[in-house]
Amino acid sequence: MTTPVTTPAPATTAPGAVRSAPRLRRMKEHRPGRPRRSKLLTVLTSLVVLYTVVPLIWLVVNATKTQAGLASSNGLWFADDFALWDNIRDTFTYGDGIFTRWLLNTLLYVVLGAGGATLLAVLGGYALAKFDFPGKRGVFATVIGAVAVPATALAVPTFLMFSKMGLTDTPWAVILPSLVSPFGLYLMWVFASEAIPTELLEAARMDGAGEVRTFFTVALPLLAPGIVTVLLFTTVATWNNYFLPLIMLKDPEWYPLTLGLSAWNSQAETVGGEVIFNLVITGSLLTIVPLVVAFLFLQKFWQSGLAAGSVKE
Repeated sequence: MTTPVTTPAPATTAPGAVRSAPRLRRMKEHRPGRPRRSKLLTVLTSLVVLYTVVPLIWLVVNATKTQAGLASSNGLWFADDFALWDNIRDTFTYGDGIFTRWLLNTLLYVVLGAGGATLLAVLGGYALAKFDFPGKRGVFATVIGAVAVPATALAVPTFLMFSKMGLTDTPWAVILPSLVSPFGLYLMWVFASEAIPTELLEAARMDGAGEVRTFFTVALPLLAPGIVTVLLFTTVATWNNYFLPLIMLKDPEWYPLTLGLSAWNSQAETVGGEVIFNLVITGSLLTIVPLVVAFLFLQKFWQSGLAAGSVKE
């Protein structure tokens, strides 16, 4: 004998009651091209900006103070006397105008050293990217290895080699090592591989253009963003170079700005030396102005150079 299966009766609602459907959580719409906000990223970015801006604010504020004002006022606020223009005048006139000589020396090292390093990086990167030759893999391994070696590790061997050649205490001791930029060469190598289509070079060759003409008329305009990027990196590296001139140069007449300002700062530690911290701070402010101007004017090319090759079509 089988027992009938009973099904539960459907639930009944009271008369007049409205049955509401379950609510679903509404997802926030993300519009294309509108970045999502992240509180953690905002906090980290604010810390980085604060870490970067505070030293600049301190430098600008203290460049307006006299030597006495530096000791009697807060480092992040102005003193009673505003002496910025007097400090600039004294910086250029102190020591028979040696600061001007240091500035011209730095410009010389940047023009010949950084400019030459950029030129060699462009030529070498283009050749490595668009030509095949025996030993290319060995060159690639050498460049990668050179990028990994810090410049300070090569300073002492370079000094010993230059001392035997009689080039120490001369501008060439700073210019010649600055011509070698493994990172610039690697950057131009990668940039030329992505920025210059091989078909475009073959079309120019089929039209009868030689390799030199193809490089200057076809490849060089396409390499402009990468050239500016490498030029900025090499310029900053040469402008801020301190350790190499320190071991290569003895004559203050050939000092760059970094070594000259360090010598002024060391006067306070010597017996009978004159304390001129206000001139050191003002000179440091004047030193970074050309770099800031260069980055502002070349920012467009610099950003496009860094982003080249990041999107593959």
